[in-house]
Formats: sequence, C-alpha cells, structure tokens
Amino acid sequence: MRIDVQDIIDGEPIPERFAFAVPDPEQHLRFSGNRNPRVRWHDVPAGTLSLALLVVDVDAPTDPGDVNQEGHSVPADLPRADFYHWVLIDIPVQVSGIDEGEDADGVVAMGKAPGETGKGVRGINSYTDFFVDDEQLEGIYGGYDGPCPPWNDALVHRYHFTVYALDVASLGLQGEFTGDEVLDAMQGHVIEQSSVMGTYTLNPELAR
Repeated sequence: MRIDVQDIIDGEPIPERFAFAVPDPEQHLRFSGNRNPRVRWHDVPAGTLSLALLVVDVDAPTDPGDVNQEGHSVPADLPRADFYHWVLIDIPVQVSGIDEGEDADGVVAMGKAPGETGKGVRGINSYTDFFVDDEQLEGIYGGYDGPCPPWNDALVHRYHFTVYALDVASLGLQGEFTGDEVLDAMQGHVIEQSSVMGTYTLNPELAR
C-alpha cells in the first residue's frame, strides 16, 4: 500500500497553505490557510474492511515552560511527545482519498465538530488540549488542523501522515476520541500501513 500526500515529498518542508500558522516578522506568527492537503492511498490490500488516517507531529515539547516565550528557546534535546493534527477512522474501503480543503479550509476558532463525515468519522486533534486555557480559541478541535510548532523551537518538527488498512469495518469509537485511543483500538487489526513525513518550523533562524 502507498500513501500520496499533495505537494509533500518525504523529508521535505510542508507548504504553508497546509499549516495552521506561518511566520510573521512582527508578532512571530499569524494564521495561515490551514487547508488539509489532498491525500490518496493506492494498492489497498485484500481483506481491508476500513481505513484510518492519522497525522502526528512527533516533536511536540513535553515541557511548555519555554514555548513561545521571548528571550527563551525550546532546546532541541528536550524530550518530545506526539501531537495529533488529524484523526479520521472508519473510512469506507471504497473511498480512495480526501481532496484538498475537504476537511479543513481556514482556521476555525474553537474548532470543528468531531463525528460522522462523508469520508469517515472524525476524532479530535491535540489543539483541543493545547488551547484549553485560551479564551479566544478554547474548544473541541475535530478533523484536520495544520502545523503550528513553537516559533522559538530549536528543532524542526516532523509530521507523519499515515494511512492504515484494517480488518474491521469500524473501530467502535465515538465522540471526542483521540489519536492515542485510535492506536489502542487498532491493535491487532492493522493489515498494512503507509506513511510520508513532512517538516515544518516557525523559527526564522532555521532554514526551511
């Protein structure tokens, strides 16, 4: 099986229109197009009953103390954790992809609703927790929301787009389920998977 993500070459920078934010010389960052890229999968294996799609930043800082703070830097050797940007399950086997902008087209303050879509069931992404104390942005963030790593991070972040072929028609998850819950539910049901990795940074000192 193979995944193809629009305008993302493995190991290369993610285009800014797919990001949640872009660099800004005056205020460090500003909202971007936040469009989901077109995703296609090919050569789905026999026996597949549904698919799942996860997009995860594997380089999220585990200590928020220095994040986006003037005069500070998030050190590259800080321990990192997963930050989910897209959680979509129970994708019907006859669906072969998702078009650009179909799941996200612009930043939606307070998020988009999780639940049923024409291409599967949305879970929540990690912005749900990230914005929990932000009066303007706090909410439930379903579906896709793009990269927005700390603008003072010394590490370029890596974003993995992964499609999973599963031997069940449904993972049985509902409501505000997370990427970690999807990984747990998929245990023992993955026939095959395929990934592509793109990079992104808001740090002007790091070459993109």
